[in-house]
Amino acid sequence: MQREQALIYDLVAWIDANIHLPLKINDVAERAGYSKWHLQRMFQRVMGKNLGNSIRDTRLALAARDLIKSTETVMTISQKYGYESQQTFTRIFARKYQAPPAAFRKIHAQKRDHSDYC
Repeated sequence: MQREQALIYDLVAWIDANIHLPLKINDVAERAGYSKWHLQRMFQRVMGKNLGNSIRDTRLALAARDLIKSTETVMTISQKYGYESQQTFTRIFARKYQAPPAAFRKIHAQKRDHSDYC
């Protein structure tokens, strides 16, 4: 199990370093040297979550951070994290955060502006 954990942790670091690329499970499996099916089972055992969901959630969390902390356009952020279209990014982002990216940014800008006075 320790060897399996080390492999998965190394892969997570590699995924984080390459999160801006349009990573697919096949890409990660090729990097690991395992079939995508075997890798997904190992990832689930070690991390307690699905590999594809983990990649998506990491991308979305970084995109959410960029929406709050940067002035980059939604299109730039969607491309930065490997989404092929802004529409796809918006749909997936809204599903996770219950608001489309532009509205999410506006809500958090208002919270930040309000906290400046409190």
